[in-house]
Formats: sequence, structure tokens, C-alpha cells
Amino acid sequence: MKTELVTTLKRQATKILSELHETREPVLITEHGKPSAYLVDAASYELQEKRIRILEGIAKGERDILEGNTLSEDAAVSRLEKWLK
Repeated sequence: MKTELVTTLKRQATKILSELHETREPVLITEHGKPSAYLVDAASYELQEKRIRILEGIAKGERDILEGNTLSEDAAVSRLEKWLK
């Protein structure tokens, strides 16, 4: 992963963005020697957000199963039929 100072980002934003789009490698932005932010291309960010939503859905499903919040197949089909009408 590439690391850049925030001042470098301010001076060379166009160059850094161009490299980011070409390599799709995230850039760690530092301020006063400490991590401040990550710069990622839009497609990678959107894919990451989609993956997080999927994982959150799986985790919710697992919690529901453990808590017994499930439906029989017939009940699930009945609910879906009402919803799809």
C-alpha cells in the first residue's frame, strides 16, 4: 500500500488520483506521521460496501437462527406470496 503525506495530496492530488485509478491500490494519507485516511477508487469502495452489507445480512440470519426467529417453509411461502401480490 502506498503512503502519502496530506500535504503531498494537497499539492499532487491529480497525480495521486491518476495513479490510484491505474493501480487500484489504496493510498494511506498521513498527518503528522499518523494515519489519517485511506484513499480508494470509487469502484473498490462500492464493492467493499456491497460485501459488508452481504456479511451483515448473513450475520443477522445466523443470529435469527440462534434465537429461534425462523419460519416453516409453508409460512415463509405464504408471506412471500402476500408480499409479491
